[in-house]
Amino acid sequence: MNEKTDLSGPNLEKVFKDTGALLDGHFQLSSGLHGDRYMQCALVLSYPDMAQDLGRALAARCPGKPSAVVSPALGGVVIGQEVAKALGCRALFAERGQDGAMVLRRGFALSPGQTVAVVEDVVTTGKSTREVMDVVKSSGAQAVAALAVVDRSAGASAGLGAPFACLLKMDLKTWTAAECPLCREGKPVVKPGSRPGAGAKV
Repeated sequence: MNEKTDLSGPNLEKVFKDTGALLDGHFQLSSGLHGDRYMQCALVLSYPDMAQDLGRALAARCPGKPSAVVSPALGGVVIGQEVAKALGCRALFAERGQDGAMVLRRGFALSPGQTVAVVEDVVTTGKSTREVMDVVKSSGAQAVAALAVVDRSAGASAGLGAPFACLLKMDLKTWTAAECPLCREGKPVVKPGSRPGAGAKV
């Protein structure tokens, strides 16, 4: 993956397929929803040149120039770092504390009035992005943009409370466990995400 890649929508989707990052099957997403396709951005971002290109492309879509990038751990850490590098600002990440809420740890802190871009790898329901934006606001800082490599939220990204931009928009079907047709067919479900229990068949 050393050659310069065209990161327009169809070509970026091909990159996901070629790296095995776009899978077909029966998956339980980190949101708890079920789907028949899964995107594992970490596989694409494991190629440093590609991560850098994605970061630059995403930074180019950021309105203004924020003074910091904040991402949700774990999925947003790599792309957040690359976007921050392209913007010339700091890269911080929020992680879940003992009570499960997103917090800034490890000495990370934001200043009142500081402008921030919240950067995620994939937006499904927007929950993680909104939680990080709440962390930003509680610090007195201002979330001026929300960015993601992939938007598969079916419109939920429009309600994040900040201008939103992505590199690839995909309409991937999801269902609650009670409504999932794959569950009704008895197909084993895989939890491939980054939260506890990920990767296990249930």
